[in-house]
Amino acid sequence: MDAPLDESNIGRFIRLLQGFKSRTQFVVITHNPRAIEAADWIYGMTMEEPGVSSIVGVRLEKPRSATGAATR
Repeated sequence: MDAPLDESNIGRFIRLLQGFKSRTQFVVITHNPRAIEAADWIYGMTMEEPGVSSIVGVRLEKPRSATGAATR
């Protein structure tokens, strides 16, 4: 969905999603690093052994400030 977007438009797209995320959830399929780092969760598929796929989910946290409080 975001593959054809240039840098300025990917920024607009991310801001649009962030504006709505308090009211809804989005599933974005992307390889864009900026879109991935803006996510709260990322999901992927892994195949540790042939024919056995697993879904892996990772909750992303924003970096903490020097005082230890989250910057969110």
